[in-house]
Amino acid sequence: MSTHPHHDAPGSGRRPSPSTLVPEDVPDAAVLARLHRRLERRAAAEDLLDVAVTTVDSPVGPLLLAATPRGLVRVAYAREDHDRVLQELADRLGARVLTAPEVLSPAAAQLREYFAGERTAFDLPLDRSLSHGFRRLVQERLPGIGYGRTTSYGELARALGRPGASRAVGTACATNPLPVVVPCHRVLRSDGGPGGYVGGLEAKAALLALEAA
Repeated sequence: MSTHPHHDAPGSGRRPSPSTLVPEDVPDAAVLARLHRRLERRAAAEDLLDVAVTTVDSPVGPLLLAATPRGLVRVAYAREDHDRVLQELADRLGARVLTAPEVLSPAAAQLREYFAGERTAFDLPLDRSLSHGFRRLVQERLPGIGYGRTTSYGELARALGRPGASRAVGTACATNPLPVVVPCHRVLRSDGGPGGYVGGLEAKAALLALEAA
C-alpha cells in the first residue's frame, strides 16, 4: 500500500477537504502584529523611517496621526482624505512612510485623555515643518489660547501686531496641520460665529462643547 498522501485527479469531481483550502503555515494575527512591531523598532533604530503613521478613533471620527523623528507632524480628519494626506506626507517629508502605532502611542494616549475630559493641554514634541511664514507664526500662538477659552481671528491678528490680517489668520487656522493638538478650533469670528474648521463645523462644535463641560 502506498504511503503518499492521496490527491484527487483534476476533473475527478470530488470536493477538496477544508484542510486543503487553508495553508497550515499562515501566521495568525498575533504573530503578524509582533513581527510588525519588530519591524517598527528596527526601522526606527536604523533611521529607515521618515514618517510613522497610525489611525485612532475619536468622538469626531477617525484621526490619522503622523510623526517624524522630530515629533508629531500631522493630525488629519477623515474628511481630509487620509490617502491623499499620506501621499502628501510622502511627497513632502520622504517616501519611507510606515504604519507604526507604537511610535505614536504617546500621542494616541494623550488624545484619548483629552476626549475623556482628563487632559487640558498636550505635552508632545511637534514637528512644524509643514508650516512656514505667517501661518506658522499664527499656529505657534494657538496653544496660548487656554482650554475652554476662545478668541477671534481679529483679536489674534492684533495680538500678533497685524491688525489688518484677520483673513490671513483665518487661512492659517484653516491650514493648521495639527488640529485638536494645536487648538485652532478655539478661534471664532468676531461676531461669535464659528467660522470655518478643517474638521468641519460639527467637529468644531463638539470640541468647544467638550472644553466647556
